[in-house]
Amino acid sequence: MVRRHAIIVGGGASGVLLAYQLLRLGRRAFRVTLIEQRPEIGRGLAYHTGNPDHLLNVRVANMSALPDDPDHFWRWLSARDTCRCADRYCFVPRRVYGDYIASLIGPLVSRGDDANGLRILNSECVSIRENADGAVVELASGAELAGDVVILATGHDARKIRAACYADPWTPPSAAGIRKDGSVLILGSGLTMADYVLSLLRHGHTGPIVAMSRRGLMPKAHRRVPPLAIDKLQVPFGASASQLLRWLRHLVDSHSAQGGNWRSVVDGLRPFTQRLWRELPLESRRRFLEHARAWWDVHRHRMAPEVEFTISKAVADHQLTLTAAKIVDISPNSAGAMVRYRRRGQVGIESLEVDAIVDCTGIVKNPAATGNPAVRSLFDQGLARSDPLHMGIEVASDCAIVDRQGLPSQRLFAIGPLTRAAFWEIIAIPDIRNQCVQLAEQLVRNADQVSESVFTPPVTSLPIPSSKRRAVLVGHH
Repeated sequence: MVRRHAIIVGGGASGVLLAYQLLRLGRRAFRVTLIEQRPEIGRGLAYHTGNPDHLLNVRVANMSALPDDPDHFWRWLSARDTCRCADRYCFVPRRVYGDYIASLIGPLVSRGDDANGLRILNSECVSIRENADGAVVELASGAELAGDVVILATGHDARKIRAACYADPWTPPSAAGIRKDGSVLILGSGLTMADYVLSLLRHGHTGPIVAMSRRGLMPKAHRRVPPLAIDKLQVPFGASASQLLRWLRHLVDSHSAQGGNWRSVVDGLRPFTQRLWRELPLESRRRFLEHARAWWDVHRHRMAPEVEFTISKAVADHQLTLTAAKIVDISPNSAGAMVRYRRRGQVGIESLEVDAIVDCTGIVKNPAATGNPAVRSLFDQGLARSDPLHMGIEVASDCAIVDRQGLPSQRLFAIGPLTRAAFWEIIAIPDIRNQCVQLAEQLVRNADQVSESVFTPPVTSLPIPSSKRRAVLVGHH
């Protein structure tokens, strides 16, 4: 049997989980090439941090990489000498989780001349194109790699540094040259903001820190409460955003009246959030993003209790200030920048002189403006398009990338945060792991069908189509 060739662009957690599932479910059907420009596989932006204060924002109990083995991560963690968890409800450093993801892929890497397992290329993919037989990716070196399917797993599109006064939120403050007594403005007040405050404090920062966002909301913290069992028949699928919000508030009030916690309701809703999003009318999605997303995010994407303690202390000590405001203008200068802003609900404009600005507002808002050359190439060729709300690239329900004419590809797919427009809740491991299993199962089924059509002798004794060939590596050894 000739194995088909799957090329995965992006070697962070999403890419590794898909590679693992493809080889687990279809070792005889697929060989896999994983392309990642970073030297470490399985980390991406989320898990490359070396700061031990950067904790997972999901407890260990929910972080198994394998949906059918919920205790897999816990067993792996318990076998390590560095495990300091008393039970499955703890929150471990993200760097440790990166080690766990990387450990999944190590045994699958091809050795010597074996080309039937996993091959890792430490390079940057700069373009992707389709042809009659499959797809071809071009590497930064100029080499080209041909495959039957290509899956984008490039994760969040990080913002580019706009001026000298800006610091990269993923770079330690010491490397960014931020003075320990300098004033720092953080744009955004979510989980990335909390991470950067932790980095500043670990660096010994003593200067003032201002976190500014439109509503000035900070993520809530986790508590040890079980998810509420919600009957699927009770969920108002297809309702408008306002109807859905009323239903959710009633459910929270009812559960709280019985001594429950709102976190149980939010966590109990998790199995249904992707379907709720898919069936939400377009205008309701738009209204949700504009008016309710910030409140949903702070209740849904919560901090570890240890992180809450440190951040709350920084606020109580008046070192960290949360400000609800909108930026009017940022003028870089020799000392840093002069920032003009308008507080929420106010008319007057205020000014703030800062030494450094850190943009923690999250993902690039318009996917068509991506700085990722591989994704950019798909837009340029009309092989991809933005969704109507410009949240991400448009994909079908099976993760196939939709082209400019609205047709889903049979060769190009996407997983992870790139697919947030279609699935919404697709940035956390519990959601991504399920997506990877479903796509892997689908690709293996498709490969089996192709194999049957190729290798089953036809009754008319016609020749086997030459297009059903094994993909080869061209120009790269």
